Amino acid sequence: MHFTKKTISEKRIDLKNKLKQKKILRFPGAYNPLTAKLITEIGFDGIYISGAVMSNDLGIPDIGLTTLNEVSYRAKQICRGSDLPSIVDADTGFNDCKKTVETFESLGLSGCHIEDQIPEKRCGHLDNKEIISTNEMVEKIKNCVSSRKDKNFLIIARTDANSVEGLDKTLERIKAYEDAGADMIFPEAMKDESEFEKVRKTAKGYLLANMTEFGKSKLLDKNQLENLGYNLVIYPVSTQRLAMQNVEMGLKSIFNDGHQNNIIDKMQTRKRLYELVEYEKYNT
Repeated sequence: MHFTKKTISEKRIDLKNKLKQKKILRFPGAYNPLTAKLITEIGFDGIYISGAVMSNDLGIPDIGLTTLNEVSYRAKQICRGSDLPSIVDADTGFNDCKKTVETFESLGLSGCHIEDQIPEKRCGHLDNKEIISTNEMVEKIKNCVSSRKDKNFLIIARTDANSVEGLDKTLERIKAYEDAGADMIFPEAMKDESEFEKVRKTAKGYLLANMTEFGKSKLLDKNQLENLGYNLVIYPVSTQRLAMQNVEMGLKSIFNDGHQNNIIDKMQTRKRLYELVEYEKYNT
């Protein structure tokens, strides 16, 4: 049971309407449904479901090993417990863009992004990536667009070309991807304000910025990104990194000290947890 109020359709319409306001929307990554509830409570605009985080959670690297079944199962769990719209990382389309879009749309997601890497992909901020041709990606985007039933389900085209072909070729791809029907462009691994700005001058539609830590992109704040004309920013791995750093420190403390008394103040209390999962509502 989840005490949500909005329908799937309403969440998608909300997202489309917010995008039209031309104020940047912030989508932190949720590595589980409980984190999604926290993102909602704090007041963010939406929830991002990262493929890299999904891989990490399974204890494997982000190199295209996860399946549509694995990602869609977790995405459904995360998105259904919040009234915020959720966007999911669809990697390279899991070898069947039509099925991928139909699956995520049916499960209540508000959008997904498909990237132009080869199926044996690499994390977007690593070197030695390989990308497919522009024409191949254009066909994938057209397939995605024609496969959706709800026009408000966002088809987002991610390009990894900057690290492979350079910025000029990236800009050419962006034009082609928009012409193919992509609702939003996700230019991966932009290095600095100058590159973000050049993308904005080229793109006609909505733009997504990826502010992931320890990557190739300079970390810009929301005002900078908004002034550059970006519409949505994701923080894909931030919550998982925060959690895992603290879990590691805590486990080492318990291992070395033989008890958890020295780290109690680092833990979420039982009271706070019960507030977040709305424990009392289940007792009425």
